[in-house]
Amino acid sequence: MSSLGGELLVHERRALAADLLYAGAAHLDERNWDAWLALTTHDFHYRIGTYSPEIKRQMVWLEHDRAGLEALFALLHKHHSDHALWLRQLTLQQVEQPTRDELFAVSQLVIYATEFDVGDAHVESGSTRVFAVGRYRDRLRRENGCWYLADRYVQLDTRQVGIGTHNIL
Repeated sequence: MSSLGGELLVHERRALAADLLYAGAAHLDERNWDAWLALTTHDFHYRIGTYSPEIKRQMVWLEHDRAGLEALFALLHKHHSDHALWLRQLTLQQVEQPTRDELFAVSQLVIYATEFDVGDAHVESGSTRVFAVGRYRDRLRRENGCWYLADRYVQLDTRQVGIGTHNIL
């Protein structure tokens, strides 16, 4: 087989990962939790973490399995929130295929937050800021011919996210 044939496999892997990850980001931006969960496996695992240079350790801020995320999503409407509109921008950096039915993907992540007019607080309404930057480290798995998100680790560089901004990253 020519080197071109090998390249096509790389492009196919990237396309599969990009389609799944970009669709997931759109669902999260829309706060369409059910649609996002439909992209995950039944044994999905999710973590958010960051490295703290002050304590010289990795910190885990949130960790849930799929059932834990379903419970979290069911209660989000009762939590205090800053009501900002989020826009995730992903840049797929690498995709590896360690097995026939598994992909590992690393994406750069930037989350923008556009302030929403809430009550009498009109001063910052419509302004946009960078909320967080980091990387998604994802494991995708093929089940019954379809690709799903099996594991996500959100490795944040940002360590100050403020009150009411606990929505899933």
